[in-house]
Amino acid sequence: MEAVLWYVLAGTRGGYNRARILRCIDERPRNPNQLAEDLDLNYDTVRHHLDVLTDNEVVTASGDDYGAVYLPSETVRNHWSLVEEILETLDND
Repeated sequence: MEAVLWYVLAGTRGGYNRARILRCIDERPRNPNQLAEDLDLNYDTVRHHLDVLTDNEVVTASGDDYGAVYLPSETVRNHWSLVEEILETLDND
């Protein structure tokens, strides 16, 4: 999971927005529309990043497809200190 987190949050061009999404859903689970509005991002952009995060088991969806809310996966919760380290690195860049 360590390599996955570094890759999806810090190793790719979209990592910054994925980190923002992860921070946001850590505060409170949200659906893609809420994330787009709260983060001032395009809805399709949010959906793309959620797909990447879901495919890499960083986040999980709860509920039906359209109204599903996203939250950090249990695996990521177990590695949250690493997430914080990565996020701090991104903040300092």
